[in-house]
Amino acid sequence: MSVTSPEFTGGVMPARFTCHGTGESPPIFWSGAPQATKSLALVVDDSGAPITPRVYWIVFNIGVGTTDLQIGPPSSAHKTAQSTLPPGARVALNSAGTAGYSPPCPTASDNSYRFTVYALNTYFGSSLPNHAKLLQAWTMIASHVIGRGTFTARALPG
Repeated sequence: MSVTSPEFTGGVMPARFTCHGTGESPPIFWSGAPQATKSLALVVDDSGAPITPRVYWIVFNIGVGTTDLQIGPPSSAHKTAQSTLPPGARVALNSAGTAGYSPPCPTASDNSYRFTVYALNTYFGSSLPNHAKLLQAWTMIASHVIGRGTFTARALPG
């Protein structure tokens, strides 16, 4: 699968998508999901975080006809963030314990973040609720992956 963002130039995440800017969620586009895909999920994480990866955003139950997520509202507007997701899509809690996009906040040096779109062999429906716990969502997504695409972007300190 191919995953991109038209806002990221040269593999660098613009400051507006970090805590140093407005904290909006970035637009993500994908293509090439396998034929048997029933739904998609997006996970944004920092694999370089100590001990376990830090997860900034999990969106799941994305319909197979959807090919992108558009720019979302600033992180301070989590209550309205759901309205920018495709119909039926849900969000899980992230490592900060909030449901929605938690903007990365590199402080001392630049840091890399992965944007992975997973093609899944199921649609979770009510078996995975909106605002599901991080580990529950990540485990269920991982057990149904039939394809994936990833791009990595660097964010610069503020």
